Amino acid sequence: MAPYKVLIAPSALKDIERLSQDLARRVEKRIDALSVQPFPPRVKKLGGSQYTYRVSMGDYRVVYDVDTKAALVLILRVGHRREVYRKR
Repeated sequence: MAPYKVLIAPSALKDIERLSQDLARRVEKRIDALSVQPFPPRVKKLGGSQYTYRVSMGDYRVVYDVDTKAALVLILRVGHRREVYRKR
């Protein structure tokens, strides 16, 4: 399977910059892993969109869209579970 290209939205970059260094490193590893496997075990599809998914890391979530035809993963949000789903 060809690797997916991963793009990070500017809002998600800001989210990552606000995290502690340790947590940011964990998030970056998880995002890198999405380029090889965009649908890892325990991934959840989010309602309201056909292409939006999330992966968990403890209390933190990475929310992303997957375009299988273009082999593209777009990281939309990164944050604590109580805040990541709120509209900005």
